[in-house]
Amino acid sequence: MSQHNGSLKDLTDKIYAINPEYLNLFTAESDTEFESAFSSLLKVAIENLETNSKNYKALDENGLSAAIAAGMTMPGLNVTQEANSNGHVDITIRADFCTPPRKKLAEAKIYDGFKYHVKGLKQLLGYMTGRDSDGLMLIYVRKKSIATLISKLGEKMNIELPLNQQGQVYDHELKWAFNSNHTHESGEVVKIGHVACNLNVP
Repeated sequence: MSQHNGSLKDLTDKIYAINPEYLNLFTAESDTEFESAFSSLLKVAIENLETNSKNYKALDENGLSAAIAAGMTMPGLNVTQEANSNGHVDITIRADFCTPPRKKLAEAKIYDGFKYHVKGLKQLLGYMTGRDSDGLMLIYVRKKSIATLISKLGEKMNIELPLNQQGQVYDHELKWAFNSNHTHESGEVVKIGHVACNLNVP
């Protein structure tokens, strides 16, 4: 019979050494802590996509989203594509180990200007019930100058205030990203993170 040595603290320390983002997500006690830990996990998945952009050059939106989903899936974090929530959502993320369990819906678009982005945002808000955690717009950018494109996208949203946008866009934890708040059909104000991924291949 095997011997089980060590304490819970030892196990926690080992998990933290291997994957601190996962442990932070697992132990999040508030929405703010959860969002911060989730952003760290998303950053790792996005950076993997960016460093392999040449290998993913031929993929469409669904293929790129599959790569993101695979990069984020781990025990306790269930990431699926095309799940149903008032329609077929590009990516559904469920953190079933959290108290309470959290669900985040994500819509993904290859960047093609403001109107196409707003089309995706409208889809995302339609999938959300108002009870979900914050939503996510993933922006796959294959054009040059991602920093300028995302900055101009935020500026355009501040002018147009699409889809019941409340106030101005504001900083996201990640680079080439911003947040916006929108009044949902439920009457709730929901936060949407707009996060870009640099897939430009010279």
